[in-house]
Amino acid sequence: MTADLDPMAEAARQASEREKAGRADPEPSLGTRFAQIGVLGWMVVLPILLMLVLGRWLDHHFGTGIFFSAPALMVGAVIGFVLAWRWMHRGV
Repeated sequence: MTADLDPMAEAARQASEREKAGRADPEPSLGTRFAQIGVLGWMVVLPILLMLVLGRWLDHHFGTGIFFSAPALMVGAVIGFVLAWRWMHRGV
């Protein structure tokens, strides 16, 4: 039997290549993954809170109830989700 036709030899070769690729580009640790999730959460929450504070300040300054707070909250959410989307897809 030749090496080209031997399925066991082919499987061993593929396993060896996968192992080499795994060593060259290892999977991040669990702590790194949790840190990434935390950063992602703050990327969404922080713009929402900042825009809400700005909207509340404008409402207080002009005496308009929630006229500025509601749209500012939505704009903050859009900014946060766009930042999170871009961060998740960086380097792809």
